[in-house]
Amino acid sequence: MRKTDKKTENSLRQALTEACEAALEKYEGFQWLTHFVNYSDFPASLSIVCVYDTNAHLAKTDKEGMRALIKEKLASIEIKMKDCRQQIRFDTEESCENENDGKWNERFR
Repeated sequence: MRKTDKKTENSLRQALTEACEAALEKYEGFQWLTHFVNYSDFPASLSIVCVYDTNAHLAKTDKEGMRALIKEKLASIEIKMKDCRQQIRFDTEESCENENDGKWNERFR
């Protein structure tokens, strides 16, 4: 990873942490988020997964509001997503437990 990539990663992590903290207060059932990125194709390769506790909470959440929150935090560090509907996905701990025995590393492959 290049030095500039490390700086971008640190800024990205900070912005997503802020988004996560805000989402924990605002969205019932929201638990955490993570991201994946290939810096040779950044920001197009940026993928964010928002994880809720149950499928019921995910079904009731304001996905567009969550996307807007993340988009706003990324814009504050001058990262613009090409297509946030494709780059921000949603999942649940319930689904991971049922389909992958709780093994997130398998689920994210």
